[in-house]
Amino acid sequence: MLPQDPIILLSYVNTKLRDQYASLDALCDDLDADREELVRKLEGVNYCYSEEKNQFI
Repeated sequence: MLPQDPIILLSYVNTKLRDQYASLDALCDDLDADREELVRKLEGVNYCYSEEKNQFI
């Protein structure tokens, strides 16, 4: 289960992207997470996914 707090979620997801996953899609597939919901939660705290950097910035 992913963290519910958006700031903790941001840290968790960016760490996973840096250390384990080549893309957000790979992370979502492996963790059975809803990509759109994840993106929406992090956009709510002014972060968007950068495919080039493979992180939320």
